Amino acid sequence: MSDAPNTATDDGLPPAATPLTRAALEIDEYASTLGWDLPARLFALVDSAQLRRSDPKLAKQLGLADAEAGLTPVEQDELPAGMELDKFLGTIAWPAGVAGCALVVERLMLPPGAEQTRPKNATEAQLADWVANHPAREEVRITAAVLRDGKKETALRLRSKDIAREVLTGPDLVPGLTEALLATFA
Repeated sequence: MSDAPNTATDDGLPPAATPLTRAALEIDEYASTLGWDLPARLFALVDSAQLRRSDPKLAKQLGLADAEAGLTPVEQDELPAGMELDKFLGTIAWPAGVAGCALVVERLMLPPGAEQTRPKNATEAQLADWVANHPAREEVRITAAVLRDGKKETALRLRSKDIAREVLTGPDLVPGLTEALLATFA
């Protein structure tokens, strides 16, 4: 264990370890200000220093400080209504200046062990109904973020614990979603 102090940020939380984690948490915090029950949101992640060099006017509009390093999230247009998320992600091609991307989605999750009571031979619609009506279901907001080089991070916010200090982070919390985002750079 290290004796180094854990310097808190302005909101009293420990600083995020990597620029990708900071970007995921920044997007999660932004999404939290919008409320729940919203459609998915897509963000490009651009290198802040590169953005200041290539488009100083935009960097100033975004309030990027001269010394600020890291990633700047840039929200994209709304996802097409009615299009399945996996099909939509298959249509994305990012320009070279985009270092990574992030996606915010809301889902229902079940606790470990719930699979044991899953109805056998159920259709997709029946499974969705089973999850939606399961007494132990939890509404979550997932912010999945990835970089071109394969790094990934996820911020997971439970609706029942909707405060910043309760947001869980980790690279492998929702591996299917981060892998789908990484595929947009293939």
